[in-house]
Amino acid sequence: MSDPRVGQSGLPRMPSGLNAAHLSRRELLLTGSLLSAAFVSAPGLAMASDRGIEAVPARYVSLAPSAFSDAMAANRRYLLALDPERLLHNFYWSAGLKADKPRYGGWESASIAGHTLGHWLSACSLTVANTGDPEVAAVLDRTLAEMAKIQRAEGDGYLGGTTAERGGQEVPGKVIFEEVRRGQIEATWALNGGWVPLYTYHKVLAGVIDAHLLAGNDRALPIALGLAAYLAGVLEPLSDAQIQKVLSVEHGGILESYAELNAITGQARWLRLAERLRHQAVVEPLIARRDTLDGLHANTQIPKIIGLARLYETSGKTEYRDAARFFHQTVVDHHSYVIGGNSEREHFGPPDQFGDRLTTATCEACNTYNMLKLTRRLFTWRPEGALFDYYERAQLNHILAHQRPDTGQFAYFMPLQAGAKRDYSTAENSFWCCVGSGMESHAKHADSIYWRDSASLYVNLFIPSTLDLPGGIKLVMETRYPESAEVAIRVDRAPAHPTALAIRCPGWAEGATITLNGRHLPVKVVDGYWRIARDWRAGDRIAVTLPSSLRAVALKGATDTYAFMSGPLVLASDLGPAAAAFDGAPPALLSQAAPIDALKPGGGLHHYSATSVLGQDQTLRPFYAMYDRRAAVYFPTFTPATWAEGGQAYLAAEAQRADLARRTIDVFHIGEMQPERDHDLEATGGAPDTFYGRHNRSIPQGAEVSFTMARRPGAAILQVTYWGDNVDRELAIEVDGVEIAVERRPGPGRGDWVVVDYPAPPTTLAQSKVKLIGRKNTSVVYGLAFIEPPRRSTS
Repeated sequence: MSDPRVGQSGLPRMPSGLNAAHLSRRELLLTGSLLSAAFVSAPGLAMASDRGIEAVPARYVSLAPSAFSDAMAANRRYLLALDPERLLHNFYWSAGLKADKPRYGGWESASIAGHTLGHWLSACSLTVANTGDPEVAAVLDRTLAEMAKIQRAEGDGYLGGTTAERGGQEVPGKVIFEEVRRGQIEATWALNGGWVPLYTYHKVLAGVIDAHLLAGNDRALPIALGLAAYLAGVLEPLSDAQIQKVLSVEHGGILESYAELNAITGQARWLRLAERLRHQAVVEPLIARRDTLDGLHANTQIPKIIGLARLYETSGKTEYRDAARFFHQTVVDHHSYVIGGNSEREHFGPPDQFGDRLTTATCEACNTYNMLKLTRRLFTWRPEGALFDYYERAQLNHILAHQRPDTGQFAYFMPLQAGAKRDYSTAENSFWCCVGSGMESHAKHADSIYWRDSASLYVNLFIPSTLDLPGGIKLVMETRYPESAEVAIRVDRAPAHPTALAIRCPGWAEGATITLNGRHLPVKVVDGYWRIARDWRAGDRIAVTLPSSLRAVALKGATDTYAFMSGPLVLASDLGPAAAAFDGAPPALLSQAAPIDALKPGGGLHHYSATSVLGQDQTLRPFYAMYDRRAAVYFPTFTPATWAEGGQAYLAAEAQRADLARRTIDVFHIGEMQPERDHDLEATGGAPDTFYGRHNRSIPQGAEVSFTMARRPGAAILQVTYWGDNVDRELAIEVDGVEIAVERRPGPGRGDWVVVDYPAPPTTLAQSKVKLIGRKNTSVVYGLAFIEPPRRSTS
């Protein structure tokens, strides 16, 4: 069942235009002449010429009190609470200098150490760019001074905090880059055994570039050029095939940084290297407009496309622009959940198939951070309101949701499984990638509200703020949006010449109205904007009303399962405090006809009530603010007829699912980078791979793969998944040093997944060591889980 108010992408349909009462003839002529000049070509054409639009620099924007200013304030407190000398610990050590302070825990004590410093530099630079904050500017300057000192000690431009293991000892990660320089390249999830060293190097380089571009710090550019020159010296001598092998490991946005340096310096060297840093396995299908994202690690890919977009801007090659647009549209329309985030367990799945992908590991925050960066880039080529409809959706429903406004800490995933809770970082012992990108996300809430080109000033986001352009217009936006449907924009200082204001009319805002000084404006919505051109006067006031219509958004690939949106906000049912367990069935709703019939207004704007099929009352309110609550976002929805037909089967399936969830101790998605690191996997042979969209790991004859998995006291079943045609092979399985099975797979095979249960010996420990030993030919394992045996009935 589909809702006619929802487009194929899950985004609401755009209104066709609005008519209103009279405007003065002169004002109408000014508006009409501007529209004629600005829209010579037909709107919506994929190849429309670029328009040269830019965000108004954040230094001209100040935020008024709101959830956004609260988020920035909490973020600033966290930035200043971090000690840059601790973030630099490994950098000192690598250069042979004394590190006076210990390194932080979590990922900063792993081989990826250093990535947090790069994000911190960018976040501080964004903060300075917005407010000129002297305290943040001072600590940023001191940190750059220390980085320059470390770089001088290295002597060749290198500056890094990654580590590697050689001979059982932890050594500076620079050894990996020197091996690559010599053509020694081993690439799996890691590069020469190091956890994504090029990714981390990019974060540092990008942070220093931001300190130059955004904070205007004079120390930054020489450091950036030294970093760039060192890495270029490593990569330039390699063959194209060798570079592509290096790029098969996650490398962040290194392409973007080199394209940016070309734009800053005009040096052709950086552009030549940027051209060689396109990852062809990902880029070429996109140029051909093919979606091959299924099974790919999502946040590995998005920065590549941001870099490709920047490369288009510096090289002028339009195939890069078109590939970036195709990727963005594909991810938004076919790989994103209702909150605007994407990925499950960090990976893209099959397009438009989310029915079995509602878990506790949906929507990695880094992905949305990067998708918003890409959205901004695309908007500079052509101003389409639909781009900021997506931006607003993701910013409100995911980015605001993933930061606790009290502590400033961050959630890695935004779990959309019914009853799930958000798990937040700690101040000194997490430092996941999403902590780093989170610092940036919440330093930039002022940077996308207002945009401009030679003809127009755009209002893209309805965040209470003041825009003060020196010698130009001064606007004050007053609103409690999205908690209110009303937005007021007041001209406090008029510009010297007639100026067009382009105000976004969200695609979901059916019945939206706009007035000037109390009079309705007869302007149509074109490309998502009301455009008003006139001689502005101080005191002019624009009022926008955006009715928050209720909409149902179908979960693609699932039958009659819906999320609900009120205006720009995703709604969720409150299933109790995060501290209390929830193992019940997702609340299923009963509607008479259309899905939205299940909800009734209650308790104010964006608040609704519903009754589940079992008669339980449900209260739905904005999802983003449920920081310490368990929630349900997607709801199976029945009519009386479909419930009578399938209700009992649904309840039985949910009872079985809930029982299995209670008995599941640990699930290991073998073949995926992060789960393999979390489970301390070590392998003497074989490699990760994907097959039919599922990750796996091969175990050749004579190879051993060992890892740890969580246990509970008592007996357990080790459940292993194979592909049915993977026959004529033997695999020995040990748990805590005891061989529990030898899996022999004679032919004939079957083209389906095979799940085998192996009883494991009881334990009193919190984890077990599992070892897989190849005995004959090559076995392939697609997943493992420890589960408790079924409880025996007492009846």
